[in-house]
Amino acid sequence: MKMEYDRCRMLIEDSLGVFFTGKYPYGILLESMRYSLLGESKRIRPVLCLKFCEAAGGDMNKTLDAACAIEMLHTYSLIHDDLPCMDDDEIRRSAPSNHIKYGEFTATLAGDALQAAAFDTLLNSKLAPDAVVEMARILAKAAGAHGICGGQFLDMGDTRPSIAEIEEIHRLKTSALISAATRIGVVAAGGTQEQVIAAEEYALALGLAFQVRDDLLDHISTTEQLGKPTGSDKKSEKMTFAALMSEDECRDVILRETKKAAEALDNNFSDPSFLVWMAQMLAERKY
Repeated sequence: MKMEYDRCRMLIEDSLGVFFTGKYPYGILLESMRYSLLGESKRIRPVLCLKFCEAAGGDMNKTLDAACAIEMLHTYSLIHDDLPCMDDDEIRRSAPSNHIKYGEFTATLAGDALQAAAFDTLLNSKLAPDAVVEMARILAKAAGAHGICGGQFLDMGDTRPSIAEIEEIHRLKTSALISAATRIGVVAAGGTQEQVIAAEEYALALGLAFQVRDDLLDHISTTEQLGKPTGSDKKSEKMTFAALMSEDECRDVILRETKKAAEALDNNFSDPSFLVWMAQMLAERKY
């Protein structure tokens, strides 16, 4: 399974590498976009897009534009998330954050441009027009007030949220784009509505497990291992799953939600083995 994961990652890396090249008066802006887009990454969302497409009977190669679009949107969200007015993080993907390297105004515009490029890339897909429109609709909703932006807004609040409220934050901020990636893969393949629903159920459970694991790693890992600052949530007294639950309780949630993700695939896809493996791999990850 690891070899297949690496193969998918390389397909995505090769596809992303052709974007934002050439000489223009605004070349530094393009350079900053490529800097964050091509940084070290697990490429979880685009890999899920490709593999859900395959699981629903589609051709992964025809879905690469959609997968790249998802990664562009994800990268935009990371650039903006790191800005001084947001989480004010100086390291991302084992390198200086975009605003540290290029300055705040360039980083802000790089994020803006990547979000626009995501839709430009998706809408230029060679898939059937009705599928492309549906994929764009899914991605737009995940990006907006009912997705990433809404989740980030709630996350920036100065209240002390409960566990249920933190779940809602990350249903929007984390799970929404993971869900979009899985559903876009199914739509690209021409899959059934039952498969779209199963993909969403998988993604929501996976997203919660992923975020709890992320919060736990912030407490127990190192900056070198994660490629981003650790302990920052505790220093800023930010309410996270790991701040409100014990380590064992966090692990129980990760186990439960990972199992739920796998069960969502039952009887909906002919061979979900890779997707089950990926959920387990993410649940056990060290970075």
